[in-house]
Amino acid sequence: MGEKDSKKQQLVELREEHRKLDTAIEELIATRAFDQIELQRLKKRKLQLKDEITRLESSILPDIIA
Repeated sequence: MGEKDSKKQQLVELREEHRKLDTAIEELIATRAFDQIELQRLKKRKLQLKDEITRLESSILPDIIA
């Protein structure tokens, strides 16, 4: 597997984890008596994943200079 394929696979895994965190956050909020610290931790991890996804996407598809 080449470097580009490896990055694409990692991207798929990160997107999946990002979706799972989205669901976990929604479920936590729906419980009414949720732990605010746990919610903040999940949201922070979700933002970290989004940043990493963006970085990986940029390395796979470099900017095109117009």
